Amino acid sequence: MVLEAILSTSMNTNESPINPTKYREIISTLPRQPNVFAPPLDQYIHKYQGFWFRTTMLESIMSVHEHFTPQPTDIIICTNPKSGTTWLKALCFATFTRTRFNDFSSHPLFTKSPHDFIPWIEISANRESELPVFATHIPYTLLPKYIVELKCKIIYLSRDPKDLFISYWQFMCKLRKEAIPLETAYQYFCKGINSCGPWWDHILGSWKASLEFPEKILFMKYEDMMNDPFSYVKRIAEFMSCPFSAEEERQGLVQKIVNLCSFETLSNLEVNRNSLENSATGALKIENNSFFRKGKVGDWKNYLTAEMGAHLDQITEQKFSGSGLSFRAQDLQCLSEGKS
Repeated sequence: MVLEAILSTSMNTNESPINPTKYREIISTLPRQPNVFAPPLDQYIHKYQGFWFRTTMLESIMSVHEHFTPQPTDIIICTNPKSGTTWLKALCFATFTRTRFNDFSSHPLFTKSPHDFIPWIEISANRESELPVFATHIPYTLLPKYIVELKCKIIYLSRDPKDLFISYWQFMCKLRKEAIPLETAYQYFCKGINSCGPWWDHILGSWKASLEFPEKILFMKYEDMMNDPFSYVKRIAEFMSCPFSAEEERQGLVQKIVNLCSFETLSNLEVNRNSLENSATGALKIENNSFFRKGKVGDWKNYLTAEMGAHLDQITEQKFSGSGLSFRAQDLQCLSEGKS
């Protein structure tokens, strides 16, 4: 297999993290499609082991397999793009470092993006972070085998495909600085032809692994976390082996972290409102304000017709049949209305 062939080469982390020539030779043999969601750097999307990836991302994935050396204590945040990654990074960072940064009036998140504190393994393959917490959009079945073999802890956040699609479409329109026809983008998404897609396969890989290794993989839904962030912050802390003490709970520390990392707080910080390009996002140089749109459940209704939403629900139901996983429309409707 391609990645195994790459792994058989030198593992010297002092060499350049990405060797475009070597990777592009491999990528040139893969099925490809025009990338309707393409940012300026990626005109094509390539199918590799059942998933579609932008050219530069696939190069990065190959580099990760060659260069990233995980440790058993590492925690990997894994998400499909536009599943609440920025929020989850903030929550994990604030929770894991709460004894070091216990002054919530001058917290580091006030002056830097969550992406500056928790690096992408696709971008920073060499271990430069002080924290043992990393993030990735790589599907579980394509993660470097050392992450799986060492049983590194994985926190996976999923999101209803209708809201995810709208968020992804809007995000890519902003990156391209031009409109992408909604109908065209929708057709490609339904076929799974989007970066890290198909969405359903990305989610199912982590879902099935979480059933097999529940002590190592925490599977969560964005909608559930929005409905009860307090409980999920406690759950995340326990999973990361840094549970809140009774005294911390009495001091209201859990709620302080929830408030600090809320969409309202983060999106209104100057560092996240400006057009500063975030170097932690690699070659794309994404502006910090691009990571904050609405953070709502059910916003898809403002863009998709009822028929389009029903079609996505039907695909989801078919793909998830027999898995025990569902994104039931009635549950998400209750959440969007603030009901339990």
